Amino acid sequence: MAKAAKPAAANSGQIVLTIDVGGSHVKILTSAGGEMRRADSGPGLTPQQVVASVKKLAEGLSYDVISMGYPGAVRQNRPSLDPANLGKGWVGYDFDAAFGKPVKVVNDALMQAIGSYDGGRMLFLGLGTGLGAAMILDNVGQPMELAHLPYKKGCSFEDYVGERGLVKHGKKKWRKYVFDVVNRLRAALQPDYVVIGGGNVDKLDELPEKSRRGDNTRAFEGGFRLWRDKALIV
Repeated sequence: MAKAAKPAAANSGQIVLTIDVGGSHVKILTSAGGEMRRADSGPGLTPQQVVASVKKLAEGLSYDVISMGYPGAVRQNRPSLDPANLGKGWVGYDFDAAFGKPVKVVNDALMQAIGSYDGGRMLFLGLGTGLGAAMILDNVGQPMELAHLPYKKGCSFEDYVGERGLVKHGKKKWRKYVFDVVNRLRAALQPDYVVIGGGNVDKLDELPEKSRRGDNTRAFEGGFRLWRDKALIV
């Protein structure tokens, strides 16, 4: 896997500010602890608005470096495609310059995967508005665009296990599709274990084989690990 360029690692004593950019909220938390803070997001959200919002949310907080989970493709530490559910102007945006601090930008599913990682080969799947996906193979992180792969009747995985599929098919059928999709991906990618996160994981009363339940708050830990874990490659 190609290794993207990234900022130099932080010193162990540095405080990390993690930013989780979502379709409904922008959330922040520092590695020094305290309460998570959030502001409203929305379909017109621009990177300039995120920077302004985060700076306001972070008033009174001390931090040295920043991690950002971005809901879209990232290359060379910057967004490479505008997100489907937010505004425009993200491609190539220089967050280091905007914040005046070193920033590591990764796909949001990968950031939550990093926070959930316990070693070995892990597949992370995020059940939310769409289907987020990432793998970590012996400390090498790889975001994956699996959501739009074809699945059934000309529709994609995301059409069946994302929010649209839940609304269209109902919870009972949606759960069956989730199990089927997870099992197909597990068979194809051969992970040691699967972590299923995202906002809709709570709608599963049981989990597929070799799977465990994720937690959206692990995204913050993933942001901290981006700077703290020297063995991690993204």
